[in-house]
This record gives sequence, C-alpha cells and structure tokens, in this order.
Amino acid sequence: MILSDSFDALYADGREAAVDPLWVMMKQVVTPRPSPRAVPHLWEYAKLRPMLDRAAALVSAEDAERRVLMLTNPGLKPPCATDTLFAGLQYILPGEIAPAHRHTSFALRMIVEGDAAYTAVNGEKVLMHRGDLILTPSWMWHDHGNETDEPMVWLDGLPLPVLQAVPVNFAQPYGESRYPALPAAADSNLIYPWPEMRARLDAACAPYVRIGYVQRIDSAPISKIIGAAAERLSPGSEVKLARETASTVYHVVEGSGCSVVDGKELVWRRGDTFAVPAWVDVAHRADAGEAAYLFRFDDRPMLDALGLYRQDTTSGA
Repeated sequence: MILSDSFDALYADGREAAVDPLWVMMKQVVTPRPSPRAVPHLWEYAKLRPMLDRAAALVSAEDAERRVLMLTNPGLKPPCATDTLFAGLQYILPGEIAPAHRHTSFALRMIVEGDAAYTAVNGEKVLMHRGDLILTPSWMWHDHGNETDEPMVWLDGLPLPVLQAVPVNFAQPYGESRYPALPAAADSNLIYPWPEMRARLDAACAPYVRIGYVQRIDSAPISKIIGAAAERLSPGSEVKLARETASTVYHVVEGSGCSVVDGKELVWRRGDTFAVPAWVDVAHRADAGEAAYLFRFDDRPMLDALGLYRQDTTSGA
C-alpha cells in the first residue's frame, strides 16, 4: 500500500514500466493547429548546378547507384524537403547508366535540363525532354541512361520521409546494369510531355490556372501518395492560395517571379525549386513581361486516403 505519492514518483515508476503520462505532452501530441517542422525554403539551380558537375567528377553513376543531391529542408534532416516529401536533383553524364533496381516507393521525375536521355521502366524505354513528367510506379525495374552528348538533370520526387516513419520501403538490385526494354508507346502511362501540359495551361483564359496530372489509363491520381500539377501565371499576375494540410515542392519550369510563403519572400527563376510546408499562407506573383510556369508535387493523395486533408476555405483562391 502506497501511503504517500507524488507525480515524480509516478513518472519514475512509469519509466521503469515503459509507460509515460499523456497529459504532460498532450498539446505536443495533438497540437491546436497543423505544426510542420519544415520551413519555407528556396534552392537556387544556379548555385546547385556546379555542385552536380563536382559530384560527377568525384563519383560515377554506377558507383553512386543514383547520383543525387538531396534538397534538405533547413528545418529538418535528410531525406526531407518537407515533412513528408523528398526532392533531389539527379545528374547523369553522356555515356553513363544508372543501374537497374526497383523499390517499393513510387517516384516521379521532372526533367530540368537536357534532351533525349532515357529512363526505362519495366521494359518501357522513355526518352526524357525538359519539362516532361515521368513516373516510376512501385516495384518496377528501372534504369536511367544517357546516350546523348549532353548531361541530363532531373528532379526526383518520392515520399521517403513518410517511409522513414513507416519503414516498409526497400530496394532490390537487378542482375545487370540495364533491364531489357523497348521504346515506349506514344500513349504510355509513364510519360507526360511538357508541350501537352503547356498547351492546356495556355488554353485557359485566366490570369492563374492549375491543372492536375492524372494517369492516362483511368484518370486517377498519378499515385496513391503523391499528386502533381502544373500552374500558369500570366505576366505580372498574382494569386493567393488557400492554406491546406498538404505540403508541396514547387519547381520553376519557365519564367520568373516570387512567392511569399508564411511571410517569407522566395524570389525564383527557371530551374529553381522551393518548399511549401503544410498549413501556411502562400501567394505567387509572376514578373512582368512573360508568363511563369510552375510544376508542383504534394502529399494530398495520401492525406485524402487517410481522411486527413483539410483546406482553409476562408482564404486564398
């Protein structure tokens, strides 16, 4: 029988029994509003491009398996661009092959620089051109190769931070550097050419337009975890977006401008990438003189599936 007790004694006994009191950290576990650890941040392509050249001089695509510079959010640790999303710039030189492997995670590629290198996915060889979106579905063999005379750069997007918390992602190497592949059909579900998306954006008669990418085969989201869209802002136009529980990585395909994200101004131009954490105010503005085209990927499909997506309908577009 305990004749006297105290919180300190209870907590000490709890630690010994591997239990802890929820009430002392309730507001940390269930916060009064979404509380991402990611911060708004811009990665300037002009600064990163020379680092890719340096990386290529130091490690081969074969030795690296994937020669990628991770875009690490200053509020987090690798592999986090946001709390839930990974972003990285992958670089492959003429004549190189990034060897075939497969992994349980879905991946997307937004082509940043170069023309007509390839990615081969489960037997479909897809040529890559700047601005194209290419998908790598879960557990499909894939390799990348560059048979051109120019380097190739693309932005990888994966849900790797989520898979750190749910540790079920793993990879398997293929026995050869390349998985057997033939040229992909024109209507392949793996590739979404930029000229097609730009034409759709330009056909919309509005200062700001967003069009989501959907699969060709059934118009479903491109994956169950990551969604993607393209946005167009007319020259000099601006838009305020609604706050949402989804976090986003943006990439500037064409044009220049700035975004104010949670009060922080991010000035961007072609090739730059920036992170938008969940539940922050976002406003985009295109510079005068030319339209701005942005590619974005986010975690909304995962949040929709879990019933966790919310939007602040009192603000934004």
